[in-house]
Formats: sequence, C-alpha cells, structure tokens
Amino acid sequence: QVQLVESGGGSVQAGGSLRLSCAASEYALLNYDMAWFRQAPGNEREGVAVFSSRGTIRYADSVKGRFTISKDNAKNLYLQMNSLKPEDTGMYYCAATTFAASLLSPSSYDYWGQGTQVTVSS
Repeated sequence: QVQLVESGGGSVQAGGSLRLSCAASEYALLNYDMAWFRQAPGNEREGVAVFSSRGTIRYADSVKGRFTISKDNAKNLYLQMNSLKPEDTGMYYCAATTFAASLLSPSSYDYWGQGTQVTVSS
C-alpha cells in the first residue's frame, strides 16, 4: 500500500504561484510512476503532469510552460505552478502506480492522495 499526502494548496490571484507537495515513501518515489491530477466541480479528473520511474516527464498541454513537476527522491513529489489562471482551479491529487500504461490517464493509477484545493481568482 502506498500512502500519499498532498499539501500546499490555497487561494491565489491570477498570475500568482503555488507549490504543491506530495509526501510519499522513498521506495515509491524511486520506483513508481507518479503524477498530479486535478478535478474541477462538474468536470472529469484530468492529468496535469507525470514523472515516471524511468525519468519521463509529461505535461498536459494546458499547463506546459507554466507548471513544473519534480521530486526529491527521499521525501516528496512537487508541482510548481506559475502564472496561475482561474481555469487552474480545482482539487489537485497526487497519484502513483507501478507502471502507467497511459501516463496522464487517471485509470492507469492505483494509489491516490486525498487532494489539496487550489483556487485561482481573477
């Protein structure tokens, strides 16, 4: 069982920045595909960014150039979010799996955190 705990969400104005953290075990950070997803009310959960165990990094088109995924192998997966827009508002989730058949697809992931809320006002 992999436990994931997100933190760092909050309320910011458009153009601002936030850094999300996902605490996980060292083993998971080194050996699992790990990703950030988000879900706005009424919308489906969507992939934001992934850091695979093989070092592959992928971003959703909507966040390219603004968001950066990284990890500290000992402690955390991060999502640095800059130039935030109101459409970035939603609950952000950290997820992990041993192998993601589709890197940004929620159905590929087995373990999920509880989420952290991000609200961007215009």
